[in-house]
Amino acid sequence: MADLSYLDSIVLGIVEGLTEYLPVSSTGHLTITEKLIGLEVNDPAVTAYTAVIQLGAIAATLLFFWKDIVRFATAWFRGLANADQRADPDYGLAWAVVIGSIPVGLVGFGLRDLISGGLRSLWVVAAALVLWSGVMVVSERLYARHAASGTVRGEHDVRPMDGLVIGLVQCFSLIPGVSRSGATISMGIARGIDRVTATRLSFFLAIPALTAAGLFEAVKERTDLAGLGIGPIIVGIVVAFVVAYASIAWLLRFVASNTLLPFVWYRVALGLVLAVALGASWITAT
Repeated sequence: MADLSYLDSIVLGIVEGLTEYLPVSSTGHLTITEKLIGLEVNDPAVTAYTAVIQLGAIAATLLFFWKDIVRFATAWFRGLANADQRADPDYGLAWAVVIGSIPVGLVGFGLRDLISGGLRSLWVVAAALVLWSGVMVVSERLYARHAASGTVRGEHDVRPMDGLVIGLVQCFSLIPGVSRSGATISMGIARGIDRVTATRLSFFLAIPALTAAGLFEAVKERTDLAGLGIGPIIVGIVVAFVVAYASIAWLLRFVASNTLLPFVWYRVALGLVLAVALGASWITAT
């Protein structure tokens, strides 16, 4: 069983909070960090811990977007009850979130053993960091075409089909190194949704996906988690909450006037450095 100190908890909470919503892969960064601080990345308790502290990031999302969430939920229930209310743009966006949350839940549950086992390799992380960066570059080029043709859409133009397509692509984020936000934001802008709206939609899609993953792992690995102690778990969640809240605010300001390319260069550099470190046997893959 993993021996998790309070310092380890703080470090992992910071990494989770910083990387959960940036398109750089929180799972990849957590896996690298766990390896560097001497934890066994395949230990069930460690896997469960990294999923549980995501609840801190989710709590930050709920607090940051609480008014929006209430607005969308209200529009959704009104639309279900009254056909006249379905013209409300918030009703369509709410459906996009609901529909988009289903694929990753089904795939994540069906492949849960592979995700927590065979894919927990730093070679997978290194490859995914580099390869998905190519997808992000293509998405930026597609977005540029939408901008040039004047077909960029805002929040009031998000449709349920957007949610379905983005939700299907979100499934790729189950591969460590891809990045859930990297997958969802990339597909959002590729479909011509403006950067800020695509980023906000990515946050909304994170709520059901990460909440379900965190609670599932908490219940499934409750015995191993109990062995870590309640203190380190609470510390990790609280630190992740504080850092994630700040990260959300920063990212929304950043994407308002910048492309995703700075993240691409960072991902490629990290992936290559990690591959070199693995190839030189400076660190092991699992």
